[in-house]
Amino acid sequence: MRPCCAGSPTSWSSEVPATVELDTACAEAVDLARAAAVRRAGVFGVGEHRGVTADGVRVATHYFAVDHPAYPGWNWAVTVARASRGRVVTVNEVTMVPSDGALLAAPWVPWADRISGGDITPGALLPTPADDVRLEPGYTGGEDASDPDPAESSQIRAVVAELGLGRERVLSPVGRDLAAERWIAGDGGPDNPMTQQAPALCETCGYFLPLQGRLGEVFGVCANEFSPSDGRVISRDHGCGGHSDVGEPRRGVDLGQPMWDTITTDEFLFD
Repeated sequence: MRPCCAGSPTSWSSEVPATVELDTACAEAVDLARAAAVRRAGVFGVGEHRGVTADGVRVATHYFAVDHPAYPGWNWAVTVARASRGRVVTVNEVTMVPSDGALLAAPWVPWADRISGGDITPGALLPTPADDVRLEPGYTGGEDASDPDPAESSQIRAVVAELGLGRERVLSPVGRDLAAERWIAGDGGPDNPMTQQAPALCETCGYFLPLQGRLGEVFGVCANEFSPSDGRVISRDHGCGGHSDVGEPRRGVDLGQPMWDTITTDEFLFD
């Protein structure tokens, strides 16, 4: 294996005596080594120069970062050398080698900690934890399932459904607060260039549909198909250029179409 001195980006055992000095001409041949790495790299790319080590008498290896996301921590190792009493440095070998830790897997992160907003794709299932603080038990009417009067139970279920209940779990105050903070900080909130240049706020717009419940006091949904917020949750103090009160530009006086007299004739007298 190619030996490396202290400070090298790799960790092979040294086979070169510690008294071997780095050849000056070989150490200065950075451009030569980079050009050789570029010719070999292709689509993998060549990054920054990471150092040079002495491999022997008048033999050195330059290391360049591999500029490719599939090979983090890997280097291009370009070995250069010159003959005894020679001035010309030549390239002996170009290869790609791993540095310390490049072959080790990244620390394991549970899937539940890696997932972020918008990661659910068609066909993917995201289990909801039983102790999710964003949810709390809802009212389903199941407490009256053993009621001996089926007619009364049916009426209870109808009222439950009409009130929008009947779910096993509903948003808790924590869940509402988290959603409100996320929506306010997003593109549908008030702190963005769109709102700053809007003629009026969304709460006065005819396309604004308020949400139900406590969240409706602050948020609604845009129903203007020409707005970038169409179908999205927006705050009442959000705004855009598609406000319903924006009228058409005033036109000038309508003069009508010109009329041409095609009936009257002019008589000309000639001497």
